[in-house]
Amino acid sequence: MEKSYYITTTLPYVNARPHIGFALEIVSADVLKRSNQLFGKETFFNTGTDEHGLKVLRKAEELGLSAQEHCNKQAKNFKNLKELLNVDVDKFIRTTDAEHEKAAQKFWNICSENGYIYKKNYKVNYCVGCELEKTESELVDGKCPEHPNAEIEIIEEENYFFKFSEFGERLLEMYDKNPDFVKPKKRFNEIISFVQQGLQDFSISRLKKKMPWGVEVPNDERHVMYVWFDALVNYISTLGWPDDDENFKKWWPGVQFCGKDNLRQQSAMWQAMLMAAELPCSKKIYVNGFINVNNQKMSKSLGNVISPKEMVKRYGVDGTRYLLLSMGSFGEDSDISWKRFDEKFNADLANGIGNLTSRIITLYKKADFELDFQKSKRDPFSENLELQKTLEEGKFGDELARVMILVRDLDKTIENQKPWELIKTDKEAFRESIEGLTRGVYFVAIKLQPFMPEISNEIIKNLEDKTKVNLFPRI
Repeated sequence: MEKSYYITTTLPYVNARPHIGFALEIVSADVLKRSNQLFGKETFFNTGTDEHGLKVLRKAEELGLSAQEHCNKQAKNFKNLKELLNVDVDKFIRTTDAEHEKAAQKFWNICSENGYIYKKNYKVNYCVGCELEKTESELVDGKCPEHPNAEIEIIEEENYFFKFSEFGERLLEMYDKNPDFVKPKKRFNEIISFVQQGLQDFSISRLKKKMPWGVEVPNDERHVMYVWFDALVNYISTLGWPDDDENFKKWWPGVQFCGKDNLRQQSAMWQAMLMAAELPCSKKIYVNGFINVNNQKMSKSLGNVISPKEMVKRYGVDGTRYLLLSMGSFGEDSDISWKRFDEKFNADLANGIGNLTSRIITLYKKADFELDFQKSKRDPFSENLELQKTLEEGKFGDELARVMILVRDLDKTIENQKPWELIKTDKEAFRESIEGLTRGVYFVAIKLQPFMPEISNEIIKNLEDKTKVNLFPRI
């Protein structure tokens, strides 16, 4: 078994505050980090912010700030997610970091020396919201379907291009050799179909006089790098590439999380770029669906944006983590609302895990014996291949659903055994009942470790100390 495990999220643009779509991404990545630690691996978790490009520059100008000032202010909001959501991040990288910019330029030079970068004049439809070129077939009524309120811009200039078209066969061969490369399968099928249709070279620079906010192209001060070409390199620059070869080889290739709107960039463009630089491709790409609110896309104009900060204020850190991970199926779009969140919080956490723990500790406090939980701990991670497979598939909701089945089974056991009566009539039966129930809820706490680490530790501590607390006050 490989002993090192590297996972990274995408780097969100800093032009807006963190939303719950990215919160789901970073919490999901954190679950994989924590679970792989429990599987006995050494782990490294990377996240950060994408700070270059036209969208960021225009937002800064709108606010009357320099681009760097805007990025510095916004980066703090994303860095604060580490504490807000209790994610165990090892490195927070910013694409304005000097070492990253140096690595991006080195990456460019290698691709250029290998013959995969050239210059030409071109004219293209461009969506600033996506920071992507758009073909006519991708537009709906002349608009980008992801940003229908933004005008499509026409870019006509001399740019550097990446020879994406040369990598179709190599990408398909790589996909064929790695049948689990993209999760879920439907997203893998989408990118395979995209590549099979034929790839077009894409622009990787912008004229500096028109768009100055970017990494300067090596040996050509008139151009800056296209934001995607620069940003994708963060996945290896964060590991010290190209200077720290030992650390890079220890961790790379890694596992990546992204949203479905990043599928093409992460699983095709980035992989072709790695091939051009003669570096190993990523190990696996996990692709989340979108989160809608009351069947509508979240937007400021509709006033339906839900922030992770609001969720934590209402449900607590682990309550928020649970709700994000358990609403919907991995890879599919999910529909949420405050009402649905409240109902699930009350049903699964307040009336479920919280009530069960309270009931069992109340009964355990009446016992005249102490249980050695550590000695009899049933570790569900190191040898549980089924659990490992479920988590490797990204099916966190499925595992949490199994935990809730166990919670309901323990509730039924309490009702059937009636230990509050056994303590009066049959001391030995009472002991057996309490021992089984307490070990059951201890097992629940162990299984919750990667998903709800604070609550897991609190349940364990409360059992060991026979201390009753209200873990989840009902909404």
